[in-house]
Amino acid sequence: MLSYIIRRIFYAIPILIGVNLITFVLFFVVNTPDDMARMQLGIKYVTPEAIEKWKAERGYDKPLLFNQEAENLNKLTNTVFFEKSASMFIFDFGKADDGRDIAQEIKSRMLPSLAIALPVFVLGLLVYITFALLMVFFRATYIDFLGVVLCVALMSISSLFYIIVGQFLISKLWHWVPISGYETGLDAAKFLFLPVIIGVISSAGSNIRWYRTIFLEEMNKEYVRTARAKGLSERIVLFRHVLGNALIPILTGAVVVVPLLFLGSLLVESFFGIPGLGSYTIDAINSQDFAIVRAMVFLGSLLYIVGLVLTDISYTLVDPRIRLA
Repeated sequence: MLSYIIRRIFYAIPILIGVNLITFVLFFVVNTPDDMARMQLGIKYVTPEAIEKWKAERGYDKPLLFNQEAENLNKLTNTVFFEKSASMFIFDFGKADDGRDIAQEIKSRMLPSLAIALPVFVLGLLVYITFALLMVFFRATYIDFLGVVLCVALMSISSLFYIIVGQFLISKLWHWVPISGYETGLDAAKFLFLPVIIGVISSAGSNIRWYRTIFLEEMNKEYVRTARAKGLSERIVLFRHVLGNALIPILTGAVVVVPLLFLGSLLVESFFGIPGLGSYTIDAINSQDFAIVRAMVFLGSLLYIVGLVLTDISYTLVDPRIRLA
């Protein structure tokens, strides 16, 4: 187990370097440092001197990937890519273009993102699995048919529609909760209620259908027929045996959500004015702040790799036959 975890950590290093390199290249294909300077300075006909000063202050005055004028390893290290990327492996994300410390901003915005993502994740799993089990329990009936139709309808509607309708009906028309904003402490509940409900509903269609497919596949296996032959009721077979054996694919699907637990939801945080990491990323993209975008992509990649390792470890707890060498 320990050797497996260590190997996976070492495998993560080239992956993170590759993600950083791809992000760096894609970003500078769209905008050169000169373009970034013009946008940040906000002057249409900015002078070349002002551009060079802006680049020097933020470390963009060096070559991007390869420094031909340097010697030996400095050809690679004395570049914008190395100086901006190497420090991230010790979680030093540097400063944004407006001068604020990115790591400090991430720390302050992580809790609002978690306040939305954790309830959506936990409540969503309970709702999705419960409804999927009920549809399988009443399979080949009108309940199952109507459930599938409802899931397809939910999948066909954009999450943006749920946000707009939810804000109009629950906040503007009925005045149950504020339309947007955020407060700390217990007062945050009134601001988080609507985003959490919308987060669960917007993903319900695809997730319930996916869990239903998993459970139906388990229902056709040999151990289910054996359990029925022993005289066990359909309820016990479904909720005890089928649910237990379906945990591995459920865990695999849940790992995709791990980065979102920390990085937040881009649309929900932006529309509801919640100062989380999702809205922070959207604002950085709009302002073309490469430092913030690079930091958020790195953090998301790291969290996804951590989620994969935790999922593999959890397999050994769900199924004792699995061993990680």
